[in-house]
Amino acid sequence: MAGEPQDDCLFCKIVAGQIPATLVRETETTVAFRDINPQAPTHVLVIPKVHHPDAASLAAAEPAIAADMLREAGEVAAEEKLESYRIVFNTGSGAGQTVWHAHAHVLGGRGMQWPPG
Repeated sequence: MAGEPQDDCLFCKIVAGQIPATLVRETETTVAFRDINPQAPTHVLVIPKVHHPDAASLAAAEPAIAADMLREAGEVAAEEKLESYRIVFNTGSGAGQTVWHAHAHVLGGRGMQWPPG
């Protein structure tokens, strides 16, 4: 069920402290941690503490938490001293989503190409 922790969700387990992660920031509603397979010199994931399968689901059900994620992505970029960065939400397997818990990728520290891929 959306909003409730899922026993089989990697990110829910990180939120619960059952799986270790290199935390960058934590707020009442979000957790930010370094990606274990970075695609840029800085690659941090920002996730909501509540479970929603993707960004669209989160935005529809809990828009304030979706806004918190964007705010935290900006805070991560500022703390990492990124002058330029990209925030990416992959929604659906065709877009590259592999973990079914809403999350934003904060990528920076190198030049980015357009279109992104």
